[in-house]
Amino acid sequence: MNIQRRLIAATVSCLLAFLCSAAASAQTADRGRAPFGDEALQKVIHDYILAHPEVLIESLQIARERQQIRQEQQSKNLISSLKKELVDDPMTPVRGNPSGDVTLIEFFDYRCPYCRQVEPWLQTLINNNSSLRVVEKEMPILGAASVYEARMALAALKQGKHEAFHNAIMSKKPNVDDATILQLVAQAGLDLDRMKTDMNSPEVDAEIKRTLEIAKVLKLNGTPAFIVGSELVLGATDLETLQALVDEARHGTN
Repeated sequence: MNIQRRLIAATVSCLLAFLCSAAASAQTADRGRAPFGDEALQKVIHDYILAHPEVLIESLQIARERQQIRQEQQSKNLISSLKKELVDDPMTPVRGNPSGDVTLIEFFDYRCPYCRQVEPWLQTLINNNSSLRVVEKEMPILGAASVYEARMALAALKQGKHEAFHNAIMSKKPNVDDATILQLVAQAGLDLDRMKTDMNSPEVDAEIKRTLEIAKVLKLNGTPAFIVGSELVLGATDLETLQALVDEARHGTN
């Protein structure tokens, strides 16, 4: 609502400026007539807006479109400036084809129901695109349990078993308890003692901190969020949208 009020205020301000300019031009063109006073000019503007409300509506729409274009361009510039951190961080898990020609980046939280909603579509996307590389950015924002699971996932990466751990966790409900998590760790073939050490390592601390800092720069306030090429998609989306983004990135159109 604050953004909308600012847009309306900006639109009215621009419209007033336009009408004032038009009135001033009219005065200059017709010097034989008395100039508008403030009250007279305000009445002209008031009457004009009442007679043509569609002008205000159209101006508001144009202002919104311009703001959206500015935000999208700003997002593209930020993604470009963060490309190395987004795509080539060795501490970030990768699924799919590690040498793929297109990279899809997902910011996610194991406790996020929307992340779980899109997980089957991501898996289908990976299965249908043999040259797709999926980078999983651990963004634990839903409390201590989210942080705990993110740490375990990054520790699993150190043992070369991130995907096994990821699939095991995502196969369960998001509010799985610690005992069940430990069972899943064992089933995934992970060394539990090593995991307990690795999950509290400085490297894992740094990776989570780095991801949260990137998310802040990109103004990501929730999960999931996806980046493909220079396009940023916020929130859960569908398989068709993800596939279209991958296709556009592959052909250099986004």
